[in-house]
Amino acid sequence: MSQKKFWKTIPLAQLNKEQWESLCDGCGKCCVLKLEDIDTGDVHYTDVGCKLLNCQTARCTKYAERKKYVPDCVILTPSNLGALNWMPESCAYKLVHESKELPLWHPLMTGDPKSTITAGQSVATRVIPENSIDENDLPDHIKKW
Repeated sequence: MSQKKFWKTIPLAQLNKEQWESLCDGCGKCCVLKLEDIDTGDVHYTDVGCKLLNCQTARCTKYAERKKYVPDCVILTPSNLGALNWMPESCAYKLVHESKELPLWHPLMTGDPKSTITAGQSVATRVIPENSIDENDLPDHIKKW
């Protein structure tokens, strides 16, 4: 264990920046384009990454200034987690918010920053950049992560 399960003892709103950022497992699932069914409200993930997503590493290339380049990028906060129905089921922020356990492959559990990729839980090398397809073709790229 790389840290002493701070996420179990400290409320999300009281985490320091380092603790907050370490909750992210780096899967990149929140950074793929999603489609919402207007009739059912179901959210469908695609294998198309945001224009800022490095498709090889599943990391944002402009993380600190992402809102400047992608104005509708949602910055996670303790207060907005409950309203984000599109967050992946495996997301540590969502899991902690719902008082659930982190998956055993999470870097905070393994001490290995690459464990998300090793466990097959990352979109790294499995997505294409959004500028490589026509927006009308997005439904052809729906993927179950």
